[in-house]
Amino acid sequence: MAEEYIDELEDSLDDIEPVGDGPQELYEHFRVVVDKGQSPVRIDKYLFERLVNSSRNRIQQAADAGYVMANGKPVKSNYKVKPLDVLTVMMDRPRYNNDIIPEEIPLDIVYEDDDLLVVNKPAGLVVHPGCGNYHGTLVNAIAWHLRDNPDYDPNDPAVGLVHRIDKDTSGLLVVAKTPDAKTHLGLQFYNKTTQRKYNALVWGLLDADNGTIEGNITRNPKDRLQMAVSTDPAIGKHAVTHYHVLERLGYVTFVECVLETGRTHQIRVHMKHIGHPLFNDERYGGNEILKGTHFSKYKQFVANCFETCPRQALHAKTLGFVHPRTGEQMFFTSELPDDMTLLLEKWRAYIGNREL
Repeated sequence: MAEEYIDELEDSLDDIEPVGDGPQELYEHFRVVVDKGQSPVRIDKYLFERLVNSSRNRIQQAADAGYVMANGKPVKSNYKVKPLDVLTVMMDRPRYNNDIIPEEIPLDIVYEDDDLLVVNKPAGLVVHPGCGNYHGTLVNAIAWHLRDNPDYDPNDPAVGLVHRIDKDTSGLLVVAKTPDAKTHLGLQFYNKTTQRKYNALVWGLLDADNGTIEGNITRNPKDRLQMAVSTDPAIGKHAVTHYHVLERLGYVTFVECVLETGRTHQIRVHMKHIGHPLFNDERYGGNEILKGTHFSKYKQFVANCFETCPRQALHAKTLGFVHPRTGEQMFFTSELPDDMTLLLEKWRAYIGNREL
């Protein structure tokens, strides 16, 4: 894979002491391989976009202390990253030990063989252990499901999840049982040969029935928990989302989104960027009444809709890929979950009654 991407640096970069002259054991906390097409950019700026819990100032302090490295050698903050550079952040203490423990959590498995399994994830289930969610995740559930498989080690990064979706997004994910399967599937995601379609309900009426959103995605410098479309073409990761209108429902639109790339929060960020945040997407402002009337009955209707679907209205509906062993084209689809189905029914009834 051209890039191993970790969203969070678990240990803070506070209280950094410079690396001394004598021998000192350092521990890797973050690693990323720079994309082939990356233009030159300062390493502190590059890492700032990729580390959630760190400020640019703290990254600069870490570099000054000798903890930021390029290709195994310490570099300063003004070092310009180059394509395929291996960048690491080292610390003088090991990472928090968070072994994945099998936990008996129900799984909706839509397909399974010796090489992989495809899971339909419900909304509300965290995919992978991380900051504040070290147990009760999809990965823990998979570890339980495969607990009798001697070749599957849930703590081995060479197997397991091939891609991720957000906690409050429902839908399909593929899991590799073997290193060969993960390598093969991972390359398909990297080379954009997989087929992924999402269903989403967004605020407002889109002008055209079909469209493409293109814009680099980076960390929002004003809110580290958000992503944003960068105005600087040299910053962020290239992202492309295609959309098709499925149904127009007055003040909201039901759309199908096809991912050409797979960036963090991509659909949520791109739809907000064009002025159509996902319905009830709290992180990106979709949990406010963005379109409609000022009548109290309408406000109550929307409040009821928020209760019906208490998360961003986004579902990973289809997933297609080539089987890593047989070469067969695999394609899976999942029905809309009940909360989104009921949400659509509410809007259809509202629009139908309004037009009488």
